[in-house]
Amino acid sequence: MSERLEEYALIGDCQSAALVSRRGSIDWLCWPRFDSEACFAALLGGPEHGRWLVAPRAEVRRSTRRYLDGTLILETTHEVDGGSVRVLDLMPPRGRDADLLRLVVGVRGEVPMRMELVLRMGHGCVVPWVRQVEGALNAIAGPDLIQLVTPVATHGENLTTVAEFVVREGERVPFLLTWFPSHRRAPTRHVDPSVALHDTEEFWRGWSSRFNQHGDYSDAALRSLITLKALTFAPTGGIVAAPTTSLPECLGGSRNWDYRFCWIRDATFTLYALTSAGYADEAAAWREWLLRAVAGTPSQLQTMYGIAGERRLPELELDWLPGYEGSRPVRIGNAAAHQLQLDVWGELMDSLHVARQSGMPSRPEDWSLQRAVVEYLEDIWQLPDEGIWEIRGERRAFTHSKVMAWVALDRAIKGIEQHGLAGPLERWKACRERIFDSVCRDGYDAARNTFVQHYGSRELDASLLMLPLVGFLPPQDPRIVGTVKAIEQDLLHDGFVARYRTRSSLDGLPEGEGVFLPCSFWLADNYFLQGREAEARQLFEKLLGLCNDVGLLAEEYDPVRKRLLGNFPQAFSHVSLANTARTLASRRGAATQRPVQAKPG
Repeated sequence: MSERLEEYALIGDCQSAALVSRRGSIDWLCWPRFDSEACFAALLGGPEHGRWLVAPRAEVRRSTRRYLDGTLILETTHEVDGGSVRVLDLMPPRGRDADLLRLVVGVRGEVPMRMELVLRMGHGCVVPWVRQVEGALNAIAGPDLIQLVTPVATHGENLTTVAEFVVREGERVPFLLTWFPSHRRAPTRHVDPSVALHDTEEFWRGWSSRFNQHGDYSDAALRSLITLKALTFAPTGGIVAAPTTSLPECLGGSRNWDYRFCWIRDATFTLYALTSAGYADEAAAWREWLLRAVAGTPSQLQTMYGIAGERRLPELELDWLPGYEGSRPVRIGNAAAHQLQLDVWGELMDSLHVARQSGMPSRPEDWSLQRAVVEYLEDIWQLPDEGIWEIRGERRAFTHSKVMAWVALDRAIKGIEQHGLAGPLERWKACRERIFDSVCRDGYDAARNTFVQHYGSRELDASLLMLPLVGFLPPQDPRIVGTVKAIEQDLLHDGFVARYRTRSSLDGLPEGEGVFLPCSFWLADNYFLQGREAEARQLFEKLLGLCNDVGLLAEEYDPVRKRLLGNFPQAFSHVSLANTARTLASRRGAATQRPVQAKPG
């Protein structure tokens, strides 16, 4: 049985990340980039596929953990008979090399400890060549060299590096792991653990000090934004959806995808979250990544890109990994990158509109790109597509996709009307009107008073909650009120929102998955906009209760097993949390800022 996702905490250096379990095992690590081949893959296999354990040898009576205030430094305290010990886990700000520091601190008495390091490159399948060099342990495999430096004597046992030691009150025992290219000479001067701890603390507290929200929910919102910062690839400004791959949406199932990439779909809400919280530099870097990534002809726009804007993300299955709790296959890469998802054009246009509204500098070529996008969308908006949920079945005329095509036209029109940009205003208005009429005619079930998942369907879809959030119709419009009511009746499970009723005839995959947490935040936003503030707060606080003890959320939740599901931690969940928190705390936020279509039904 694998550790539950709730048992993991995140550490990172804004270029790579690791997951640390409560008992002291790092079971997932991609180095030196989010999309690198994992050198710890125990999360998707077992200890033999790579992990790093630092824990008491004696039975642990109690373990507590927390992040140091305003940081991504994880502090875990273990209580055993005769003493207690504290382990600090951190990844210092990136210098020349990538470092991971585990600092063992004696708190009380004497605590016998054990360190086990299982290094496996290539997502857990390559055993490196290990040797001692000038007091350090060097592990080499292909392009990668990982070096362990510690004052504790180590030895090998069954392809595992092991150390046993005793830590006493006041003592500090460091373990420093460093990655660098194997063709380069190994460093002989190493990071000083005390300096690394100080620098990491200064970096994160300096960043957190810019957070401008106070009062209700501010602690949860800040933790979500720290998580979002950790998922930012600093050299390019790209933000990965999650630092993991193939954590299942249904335990034991095949809905297992690689999320170590950047989705266009996340752009607008991410910009809202960053700009409204005081992080203009990060928002600008994300906008610039977006513009670089999508450069090219509009017909080549993808749903997602690599962290530097890479377009080719070939999907492969790793048959040597059994998957998290037997959830197979384990995949790397993502074939959905090349699906037709009409909503991404709307998300792109909306995000650039938000950037312009927030005062980010805009260049003439930015508007040229937007014009080209809209002119292309004028020709293709009626096509069926794979939609927001990236189905792997037959293409459909998804209502949400058509609404986001409307958003693209609407934001282009606002660029002309509000910012004096040049474009065929009347032609675009006419196209916007055609899309609006199409959605209200073909995407709406008058008998049930609800919008539907796709044209010709009677099924519901949580993406319909976006209609008032993007300004397609006012939240009090009877059709929106009816849609929210229908979703409450059909898609709520234990008070949380499922994306849709999974069935292979729609998405080409076996049935079953958890409730989708971003959709549940969207429902809270809808409640707030409809004047149902008490219900909005109740749902939001219930969602906060799903965060683990260090404030992290996955993509989904299983209300039967009471477990988090999907890739972890999930940027979109934390962006949604931060935006809804601001809306409820200040009555300003992403849910209240979108322009609203004024045309009556």
